[in-house]
Amino acid sequence: MPVIKVKELIGTSPESFEDALKQAIQQTAEQHKNVTGVRIMHQSVDVNDGSIVEYKVNVRVAYKWEKELNE
Repeated sequence: MPVIKVKELIGTSPESFEDALKQAIQQTAEQHKNVTGVRIMHQSVDVNDGSIVEYKVNVRVAYKWEKELNE
């Protein structure tokens, strides 16, 4: 049975929540090929002069754990 590791990340985007989520998943998938799921924990935005300037999505990304060199 595999061991699943979970990382908490914040994806950001000037475009949308969906793009912020994609950024977080893509970043993790580049380092860990075995991504198995993502849980959205929180969404927020940064506002400047009444306009949204950045979308943020706090996520927990799960992937099959393989021994990592930098841990």
